Amino acid sequence: KNPCHVLIIPRSWKRSVSPKNIYCLRGGVTPVDASNISSMTVLSRLLFLAFTPYKCTSYLASRLPPLIGSNSRSVIFTTKQTTGRRLFASVTPPEERAAGRTLPDYGKTTVEVDTIRLSKIKKYRRKDLDGNSLVDQTLSELKTDVEFQETAKMLKTIGAKRMNLEEKKKRRRVLDNLGVPGFNEFVQQKYDAEQQQHTSSVDDDAVSGSYKPAIKREATKVLQLNIGLYCNQACSHCHVESSPKRMEMMSDETASKCLEILKNSPEITTLDITGGAPELNSAFRFLVQMARAIRPDLDIIDRCNLTVLHEPGQADLVDFLKEQRVHVIASLPCYSSKNVNMQRGQGVFDRSVSALLMLNEAGYGNPDTHPELQLDLVYNPLGAFLPPPQDKLEEQYKIRLDDDFGISFNQLYTMTNMPIKRFADFLYRRGELEEYMNLLVQNFNLDTLSSLMCTNTISVGYDGKIYDCDFNQQLGLGTGVSTVHEGGKTVFDITKLSDLKSDKIRTDNHCFGCTAGMGSS
Repeated sequence: KNPCHVLIIPRSWKRSVSPKNIYCLRGGVTPVDASNISSMTVLSRLLFLAFTPYKCTSYLASRLPPLIGSNSRSVIFTTKQTTGRRLFASVTPPEERAAGRTLPDYGKTTVEVDTIRLSKIKKYRRKDLDGNSLVDQTLSELKTDVEFQETAKMLKTIGAKRMNLEEKKKRRRVLDNLGVPGFNEFVQQKYDAEQQQHTSSVDDDAVSGSYKPAIKREATKVLQLNIGLYCNQACSHCHVESSPKRMEMMSDETASKCLEILKNSPEITTLDITGGAPELNSAFRFLVQMARAIRPDLDIIDRCNLTVLHEPGQADLVDFLKEQRVHVIASLPCYSSKNVNMQRGQGVFDRSVSALLMLNEAGYGNPDTHPELQLDLVYNPLGAFLPPPQDKLEEQYKIRLDDDFGISFNQLYTMTNMPIKRFADFLYRRGELEEYMNLLVQNFNLDTLSSLMCTNTISVGYDGKIYDCDFNQQLGLGTGVSTVHEGGKTVFDITKLSDLKSDKIRTDNHCFGCTAGMGSS
C-alpha cells in the first residue's frame, strides 16, 4: 500500500550490486543513496520479483535514463521504505490479478517441477533433403576415386572370376608367410589343442583327430535375398562393391520363386532382404508385401543404408515399412560425422541422422510404445582392427545419439570387416593385408563356430544362385559345387530349403573374418 519508492536494478546486477546500480523514481529517475541496503537483500528481492508482472512497467521503462537503456533487461519493482537494512516489496498476489481473466493454460503446469523434461529439438531432421538424390554426388566422387577406377578397369579387363582367384591368392600368400594352414585344418588344430588341455588323462593319439569339428548345416532359419547391387552410395568397406553403376537387379520371376520356396519352408523365421540398396529395386515392395501375406509372423529385415529414405520416389517408404512391420537394420559405422563421411561419402552422416529421426517419428526404436517396430544399427570398423565389445559400444552409441540428436534405437550389432573385395583391395594397397590376416588368426575363437551364419542361413543372389552366406556369394562360391563362379544350384533347382540339407558348407581363408573375436553376423 502507498508505495513511496521504485527501485530499478539493471542487468549489471549479475556482475556488481552497488548503490550506483540502484535508481529511485521521484518524478524522475535519479540515483538514490542505498548504502544501507545490503546486496543480499537486493538480490533476494530481485529473484522473488523477477517473475511477477507489473502494471507500472511500461510507464517506468519510458522514463529510464540512457545508462540503463532499451538494451537492458531491467527489473522494476515497488518498495515501502523502512528503517534499517530491510527492503519490502508491495506485490499483488497472482491469483487476484488473474481474477476475471481468461487464462486457459494457467495452472496446468505440475508443481512437481523436477519431473518436467525438455524434449530434444529435432533440428537434424533435414526435410530439405527429401527427394534430393545422392546418386549424382556419388558418381562425381567415383570419377576422382583412383582406387575405384582401377578396380572397375580390372573387372572389365579380366572379369569377376579371375579377380576373386587373384584375391584368394593374396590372402593365401600372407597366410603362408605367417605359417597358417588352410581354414579347416587350422580349426581342427585349435580343437585338438583345446581337447588335449582338458583331457590330459586320455591318450594323445585318442584325442588328436578323434573329432572333426566341421561346420555343419543346421535347419535353415534365415532366407537372405540380395535383390540387386544398385546403390546410391559406394562405401569404401562394401564387400558387395555396390554403387550407382551396378545395374544388376533381381527379376520378378526370381522373386516369385523365392516366395514359393518361403511358403514351402515353414522352418524359416526370418526373411533378410539386402543389396545394394534393396529399397531401390522394383521387387522390394512386392517381396515384402507377399512375404507378410504368406507369413504374418515372419521377421522381415530390410538392410537399409538410411540415405535411401531421402531418395526421389521414397517419400512413403517409412510409412510402407511401418505398415508392413519391417525390421530395419541400418548401417551407421560411427556416431561422428567425420568417420561416417570418410567411409561412406560426403554428407552421408547428416542424411543418416535425418533418416533415423524419420524412423523415430514413425515409432521405430521405441520398444515401450511400438515393440513391433524394431530399429537396429550396425557398426563396422573404419580400418584394420577388430570392433569393440558389442554391449559396451551399444551403450556408447545410445548415449551419444540420444544426447547429440535425440535418436533412439533397439540394438547395435558389430561387424568385423571381411578381408574381401573393396576392403581387401584397401588393405593390399596400404600393405596391411598380412597384418590384418594375422590379427584375425590370432583372435580366432572356437566358440564362434556354432553360431556362424552359414550354419542356419541360405543366401540367394539377384540371379537366383544359392550360396551359404553373403560373403561366399560375392566370391562366387556357389552351393553344390567346388568351382568359382561356375555352376551351383539355383532357386529353380529346389522347391524348399530342406532340399539343401545334404550340401556341405563351403569355407575358405576369408572365413577367419567371421571367427575372430566374438564373431560377426
